[in-house]
Amino acid sequence: GAWKVAYADFVTAMMAFFLLLWLLNVTTDEQKQGIADYFSPASVSRSTSGSGGVLGGQTVVVDGAKISDSGTPSVIMTMATPPAPSTDSEDVDGGPEAEPLDEEERERLEAQRADLEVAAFEEAREALQQAIQDVPEIAELSKHILIDMTPEGMRIQLVDQDRNSMFPTGKAELLEHAKTLMAMITRVVERLPNKIKITGHTDATPYRTDNGYGNWELSADRANASRRALLQSGLAPARITQVTGKADTDPLFPADPFAATNRRISIVLLRETDPPVVPE
Repeated sequence: GAWKVAYADFVTAMMAFFLLLWLLNVTTDEQKQGIADYFSPASVSRSTSGSGGVLGGQTVVVDGAKISDSGTPSVIMTMATPPAPSTDSEDVDGGPEAEPLDEEERERLEAQRADLEVAAFEEAREALQQAIQDVPEIAELSKHILIDMTPEGMRIQLVDQDRNSMFPTGKAELLEHAKTLMAMITRVVERLPNKIKITGHTDATPYRTDNGYGNWELSADRANASRRALLQSGLAPARITQVTGKADTDPLFPADPFAATNRRISIVLLRETDPPVVPE
């Protein structure tokens, strides 16, 4: 009766094979790409963004494959650990003193660490983009997010749009859709080791109350509300090093200081290395 076991295995394999052929025939190309993306980790793109450099001020609203049309958004990232430069001090176990690195070798290691950090920032941007695309119900919120690189590090900005704000007028309580975006941002930035700075901005519309509360206080309170939202979503408190308000002194669009997009929250992942030198 041993042949019956072998025959049963063969029939099972054939059934699975024909089921696979049927699935390949009935699924669309987009669904196939979505399945492929599901089993592939997020990878770092080697292409440059629209402004000619990594994260050159592009929004995260672009077409792409979707993993699922429902469910809680998630982020899968594999981050490389930058190699720490060697020191001239004696080994911690009391071993012989390491050979000192020359200046050229130190510069090479620092450049390597800077490249790895930029790659990690790019991977974080792609992970945030994918997280939003995974949930079609909130895909419209992608227009509220701007990501770019600054000398300080990677900056994620949550900006207001006409008739669609992150906060109620004159208040510092995040609306529900803004809390959703904060939760997604937390899932991405918690994978990186960088310290974080949060800054609140308003537009040039003057805001005054009888007790002297104005744009400065409002921008600072909104930045602090964003800090609390990140912590409630699971970010470690020690990661945040600075929370400030700038009122309307640093508009996103100086030519139109009253534009809604000047009202924003900036979340900067601070560099641990010197920024790469761009040739003139």
